[in-house]
Amino acid sequence: MSAWKRAGVCLTAAAVVAGVAGCQDGDGGGRKKAGGSSDARPQSSPAEVLQAAYEKTSEVKSAKVRITMAMPAAAGGGTTEISGVQGWDPGVMDVTMKGSALTAGDPEAPERMRMIMLNDVMYMNMGAKQAAEMDGKHWMKLDFGALAEKSGDADVQRQMTQSLRNMNQDPAQQLALLLESPNLKHVGPEKTDGVDTEHYKGTLSVQEMLDANPGADSMLSEKERKQLLEGLEKAGMKGYDTEVWVNEDDLPVKMVVGMTFPQGTMKMTAHYSDYGAKADVQAPPAGDTFDFMEMLEELERLGAGLGAESGADLGA
Repeated sequence: MSAWKRAGVCLTAAAVVAGVAGCQDGDGGGRKKAGGSSDARPQSSPAEVLQAAYEKTSEVKSAKVRITMAMPAAAGGGTTEISGVQGWDPGVMDVTMKGSALTAGDPEAPERMRMIMLNDVMYMNMGAKQAAEMDGKHWMKLDFGALAEKSGDADVQRQMTQSLRNMNQDPAQQLALLLESPNLKHVGPEKTDGVDTEHYKGTLSVQEMLDANPGADSMLSEKERKQLLEGLEKAGMKGYDTEVWVNEDDLPVKMVVGMTFPQGTMKMTAHYSDYGAKADVQAPPAGDTFDFMEMLEELERLGAGLGAESGADLGA
């Protein structure tokens, strides 16, 4: 498999991470509900408990995470697993990814891939076979800001910047979105990952999800917002479901987010632990890194050269 094709596979895997994050902004929308307190317990309303959880989760800023994403069979099927450490203020991530979205049916693709996000840049370790094709360099650097700027399109730049922000599965953002559900309810006490928790759930329609998106007004024009809504409805998206299990410290232990389409439900299940764990994320060594932007520029130069040679042959 060529370096270019494998790069495309890995970028697709990164897009899976971005897509599941949903329509969110970096501060959880800054939503503050009345009545929240750090002592919120099951006898409090679901909104009060989850507001307390939102505030506490925003404060701790990092955790160890284990995420499983499942796609319906009609949409290609398969699962993707991600585990590691993440921080959400600032947004950093150092995780290992495995699953069908990574291999894409390619026997030469790495079974596991480490992904690092730092300073608005993503790095992906593409394996030993990739390194053999790239002067021994294992890591691909993807600078979303530079890629967006190269596009020369302001709309593309905004969308790509927001996609990078959304790559980090911030549990505080998901709690902020769940607080917007008009049918938020307390399911009951449950033992989850070995600890006592309280289970809550809520559902948003596509329109409610967009209305709850704290970044919609700044990131989308009215025309773009309408097009997005029409696109989601055309795709048959029925709703956005969220469940959360909160421990006695007002922190989410587990979250399940489901997006329902005619083909089935795309589901993300996230387990959080070790809140406050140091997210000391470092960029890979420069000598072991190749830049995706430079690869694009090289491809453009090769294309221009081939075009010039073809023109010369025709004129001969």
